[in-house]
Amino acid sequence: MSKKVAVILSGCGVFDGAEIHESVLTALRLDQQGAQVTFFAPDIPQAHVINHLTGDEMPEQRNVLIESGRITRGKTLDVRELQAKDFDALILPGGFGVAKNLSNFASKGADCEVEENTLKAILQFKEAKKPIGLMCISPALSAKIFGTGVTCTIGSDAGTAGAIEAMGGIHQNCSVDSIVVDEGNCLVTTPAYMLAQSIRQAATGINALVDKVLEMA
Repeated sequence: MSKKVAVILSGCGVFDGAEIHESVLTALRLDQQGAQVTFFAPDIPQAHVINHLTGDEMPEQRNVLIESGRITRGKTLDVRELQAKDFDALILPGGFGVAKNLSNFASKGADCEVEENTLKAILQFKEAKKPIGLMCISPALSAKIFGTGVTCTIGSDAGTAGAIEAMGGIHQNCSVDSIVVDEGNCLVTTPAYMLAQSIRQAATGINALVDKVLEMA
C-alpha cells in the first residue's frame, strides 16, 4: 500500500512564500517513490508581498492558502483540515514564507511563535510519532515543535544556527546533499536552498530527506 504524506506550504515564492523548486522537487520525489501527496496551507494573509524581480515590497495583500494553490494546481486544503491519523508522514518545504507566514521567525528570531493552526497540525504528527521532514529554513522551527534537545540542520549559517540553539535545539552542520536524522523525534532535516547553488544541488538533499521520511513511515 502506498504511503500517504501531507505537505504544508507557506504561499508561493521564495521571498514571501514557499520555495517553489523545493516544493516541486518534494512532490516529484514523493510521486517517484509511489507516495500519495496532499497539500495544505493556512488560510491567512501573507506577511507581505515581494516583487521577485526587484526584491521590493509591493502594496498589495495575498492569502497564503490561495497562493499555495499556484504550486499545487489548485489542490491545496486548509491546514485546519489536516489530521495526522490520515497520513503516514509530514513534510515542510522552505522559503521565507515559513519564517514570515507559518511563523514570525524572520522578525522575532529565537522569540518566534508558530502560526496557531499550523502548529496544531504539526504537533499531531509529533504526538503520533510519525516522521516529519523539514528543509531549508523550516528546521528553524524544530525546537518550537519538539522542545529542548531536538537535533536538526539548516546547513551552516551561523546566525540561524545560533537562533536554533537559543531556542533549545541542537544544530548540526550539514552539506547540501546530506540529511540530519533525529531518530528519537522522528525528524529529518536538510539544508536545500540554505546552501544549494542550483536546483540539481537542492534535489540531492531533498531526495535523501524524502526517501528517509518514507523509510521511517
